[in-house]
Parts: sequence; C-alpha cells; structure tokens
Amino acid sequence: MAINLEIHLKRADKIYYEGENVSGIIALSSNSDFKHEGITLTMEGSVNLQISSKNVGIIEAFYNSVKPIQLVGLTCEVCGPGRLPSGLTEIPFEIPLKSKPNRTLYETYHGVYVNIGYSLRCDIKRSFLSKDLQKTHQFLVQYRPGYNATPELPIKEKRTPINFELSPATLTSGRSGAPDFLLRGHIETVCCNITKPLKGKVILAKCALPVRSIELQLVRVETCGCAEGYAREATEIQNIQIGDGDVPHNIPIPIYMVFPRLFTCPTLLTTNFKIEFEVNLVIVFQDDHLITNNFPIVLVRE
Repeated sequence: MAINLEIHLKRADKIYYEGENVSGIIALSSNSDFKHEGITLTMEGSVNLQISSKNVGIIEAFYNSVKPIQLVGLTCEVCGPGRLPSGLTEIPFEIPLKSKPNRTLYETYHGVYVNIGYSLRCDIKRSFLSKDLQKTHQFLVQYRPGYNATPELPIKEKRTPINFELSPATLTSGRSGAPDFLLRGHIETVCCNITKPLKGKVILAKCALPVRSIELQLVRVETCGCAEGYAREATEIQNIQIGDGDVPHNIPIPIYMVFPRLFTCPTLLTTNFKIEFEVNLVIVFQDDHLITNNFPIVLVRE
C-alpha cells in the first residue's frame, strides 16, 4: 500500500511574520483506506552553528557554544486516531508563529557557519506492524518592514554617501608591487535596505598598467562563540564583474549589486553569534597584481 504525504502552504512565497498564523493543508493520498494512531504537526525553528575546522581544538569552550539554539517549538494534534479512506484526503491546519519564551525570531538565513531555518513536520503514527509516516516542509520567516533586530547598530551614522580614492599612497598592504594608478569612487550608502541594490560608481582616472578586471565581491562575516572566545570567518557570497579588460580612463562605471535572498539577512549581532556583511572592490591588473578595498556594510529591512 502506497501512501503519499505532502504539506502545502497557502502562501506561494512561503514568507511569514512573527505573530501570524501559518496555514495550509496536509494532503494524504493512498490506494486503499488505512488506520492510524494520530496525526500531529510540529513547528520548529533553530539557529545551527558550526565551527570552522581550523578553529576546532583551539578553544574548548566552542564545543558548548555550538549547540543549536531553539527559537520555535510547538506541536499540535491535527487528527485523533482513526481510519482514513482511499483516495485524496486534505486536512486544513493553522498554527501560530511565535517564539519560545525568552527567544527572538530571526530571519531565515543560509550561511556557511550560521544557519537559521524554520520548518513544519507532519507525523502520522501507525501500528507497530506499519511504518510511521513523516514529512517536513520549510518556510521562511522575515522581519516586518522597519523592524531592527539589533537596535544598537549605528544606522543613522552610516546613511551618508561614501566617496573614496584608491592609489599606491592609500594602500596599507600590497603597495610595493602596485602600479601608479588613481581610482575614484562613490557609494550611495553603506547602510543598505536589503530589498534594494547597492549603488554607486567608480572612475579610473589613470593607470600605468592595463586593467584586466574590476570586480565587486559580497562577503558574509559569521562569528560563533561565547564569552570565552569567538571564531570569526569570512566567506564569499557572490562576485560581480563591473569592468572587463583594459577599462577606459575617466569613464564612470556603475556599481549595482542585488542582495540575494536566503544568503543575506539584516545584520545581526547576538550573544552567541553574529552575521555581518562586507563589500570588496577588487582591481586586477594585467600582471595579475590584485588590489582590494574593503567596505563594511549594514543591512536592514525597510
């Protein structure tokens, strides 16, 4: 006897806000009727932390700090013990999205060392002679516009436009091998609305060597740990080439970077973990010499 179990949410985008009800249907289809011992639906949400292999063994306290942080844990009975008929059976459900006591709901985020995820799990218990059925379905949690999970962030101070210049004189590292060049740039703001692109422009005023490429690199900086110590790791999310080949001088090159959903979230600073973001402007010269300028950014949802 084949039994197919599916969970369907009413919202196609699967995005929900704290305090809302997550609703949908549990769809059961079988080629014959079957008996069950009860159907339950469980909502789960957690922060899963992972320490980089190069940090494991250095600070023993990390082993205690990387335990999953449970944000949501709620189970309800959808249907009591009984028998379901053959064919398709649809059971509607509605379950509130609320955090556990003394916990905060964070936005869904998929990182390398920090993962924040939410799911619904349907369990159908059957007799000891039959195998229990289980199905898990992911959904997304998002902040309401204007909500800031980290109030101490200096958002207002970062609203001002950023003008910058790059030349051998401004470099702190890699200065000796850098050719004579001057690059001017402008970024509208380093406090970015996550739903809007990062904008700006760069102008190569002069350069003694041809440029092979100018690139924008979006980097996530994930920190895991506790009071005894922290492990901080930076990993690349995406790399966008904005200039290819020998870039002409004194021509504005636009900066336009969209923040990818799931791989970015509003900047988050908590006791046990942090999620921060940076943008690197990378210039690669024809002799393979590489120059990088780093811009820490703050992401918010407006």
